[in-house]
Amino acid sequence: MALMGAPSGVLGNRCGGLVLGLACAAWCVAEEVKAAPAPVAADVSPQSWVTVFADAGAGGYEAFPDVCRTADGRLLAVCYAGYGHIAMPDARLPKGGRLSGCFSDDEGKTWSAAFTLFDGPYDDRDPSVARLKDGRLACTFFTLKPRADGQAGYESIGAFIVTSSDNGKTWESEPRLITKAYYCSSPIRELADGRLALGLYVENEKAAWGAVTFSEDGGKTWRAPVDIPTGGLRLDAETDLIQLKDGSLFAALRGSTTSAWSLSKDGGKSWSVAEQFAFPGHCHYLHRAPGDIILMAHRLPDTSLHYSLDECRTWSANVGVDTVFGAYPSMVTLKDGTILIVYYEEGPGSNVRAKRLRATRQGIEWLPVGG
Repeated sequence: MALMGAPSGVLGNRCGGLVLGLACAAWCVAEEVKAAPAPVAADVSPQSWVTVFADAGAGGYEAFPDVCRTADGRLLAVCYAGYGHIAMPDARLPKGGRLSGCFSDDEGKTWSAAFTLFDGPYDDRDPSVARLKDGRLACTFFTLKPRADGQAGYESIGAFIVTSSDNGKTWESEPRLITKAYYCSSPIRELADGRLALGLYVENEKAAWGAVTFSEDGGKTWRAPVDIPTGGLRLDAETDLIQLKDGSLFAALRGSTTSAWSLSKDGGKSWSVAEQFAFPGHCHYLHRAPGDIILMAHRLPDTSLHYSLDECRTWSANVGVDTVFGAYPSMVTLKDGTILIVYYEEGPGSNVRAKRLRATRQGIEWLPVGG
């Protein structure tokens, strides 16, 4: 979620100023621009998507989802649940927005009723979930609280983590602090050397940038964040990252009118100055599909994705996913090698949706969920 201020915040450009209807008809390249096929329109027939969350019991607004596979083979989806885009504690919801979850036993075709994953005293939001190599599930999020002394607005109290050791049946009741000064909106990425990496971001009235923090003890403690240089760009960030086959780390960052990328070749100790993609994007999600096709889903235009066949050096034309513009997507590989993508609608009564695709070197094919 794009916010202004660290740790104090006022709503940034996540809710307003959406640039809709844009399309990228060229490959965006880190070093050059190449011709590409025309953008692929979204399949938005009613049967093409399923509802993951419709009402989690917190006011009917579900947003900012994530999904992963548990060690017992099920799919776990998580989302923010409240009465609106930001749900401070009030008579309707005394503890404010909360984190909700649900399971699928049939590869995303149907989903269980929502359960409360975590609900602290304030507005807990932007959950992301990952299964670690030891089988634990790790859910990261950040929390907003009303400003002190009756002032208008809200402020952040930090980014946190809770874990589950029983495939999501129970979760830690006391979250562990990752950082007070940064936000997070993407999942933990477990690296080849066993470290955990988490994309972060921070904003204030003068600047906005991304960062990455690392844990060497399974998420118990976290290193001081490493900031990603912006080169003068204002990057609302919502940083996500992926490890490339050569071991380097690739980060995608949100901008106010565009989006950007950065590369680390020393394990995250330092990062290249961020450079712009040739297309906009909010809250990118990076996923390696079978065949070493890297998918990067995002908001703008509407719900979209690009894909790379060469380890993030070049990117396809825009592929439309859906005409709703909530996005904040997440992806998981299904047992048959296809991909499930989850995202949200936005607006009053916002729900979370899922679609299924097959990624090949020839392009993206949309398939029925559970088909």
